[in-house]
Amino acid sequence: MSEQKTVGLHEENLRYLKMFSDGDESAADRLMELNMGLVTGLAYRFRGRGTDYEDLVQIGCIGMLKAIRSFDMSRGCAFSTYAVPLIIGEIRKHLRDDGLMKVSRSQKRLSAQLLHERERYIRENGREPHIEELAEICSVTAEEAAAALESSAPVHSFSEVIAGEDMPLESIIPSQDDTLGKTVEYVALSEAIRTFPPIWRKIITLRYFKDYSQQQTADALGLSQVKVSREEKKIFEKLRRELA
Repeated sequence: MSEQKTVGLHEENLRYLKMFSDGDESAADRLMELNMGLVTGLAYRFRGRGTDYEDLVQIGCIGMLKAIRSFDMSRGCAFSTYAVPLIIGEIRKHLRDDGLMKVSRSQKRLSAQLLHERERYIRENGREPHIEELAEICSVTAEEAAAALESSAPVHSFSEVIAGEDMPLESIIPSQDDTLGKTVEYVALSEAIRTFPPIWRKIITLRYFKDYSQQQTADALGLSQVKVSREEKKIFEKLRRELA
């Protein structure tokens, strides 16, 4: 999907979200149509786990509808970025409830502890904790904390944070032969970085979509390799702040 099309989808999403927030219920149907590719792409990742693909799509649509009804335009977050964890969460919840994804007692206990500490942290600090902060409090690794939250936590306990470290970007990166998954990944990432400066978008395109090395990227943009390296660090820092 081209950057122009991605920006166009973002603008259409915002238009219909505004209509929906103003009371036009029919706007939800249009939003579902516009973003059905996101739902089908994510549902495709969970095929072969005992639930028909068509059923997974319908379950994913429930997550999409929840995203439509709970999206807050004032946050400045791209809608597709917001919707991804809700869709995945709804599908995973179904698979757990249907007995197809087994969750160990230790993970359930850790999840409960993490959620308890999360609530305490919010009361004391007035903000959502990062996954690394929760992990340190509970004396586990960030990976262990994320796995426990994803496998056992209620669907909405962290989903409102949207694509923060509790839902790592790598957890939705598909296999090399997953064409639909790659499309979903591209859309979500493009939405997330659409407000970046042009030079950052060019670096991301060359480095991560065209597989250029830092030196090749530097040559193509007329920069030094050191400059590209520094800009990449800024890009990652910006993503971490915006997606936290």
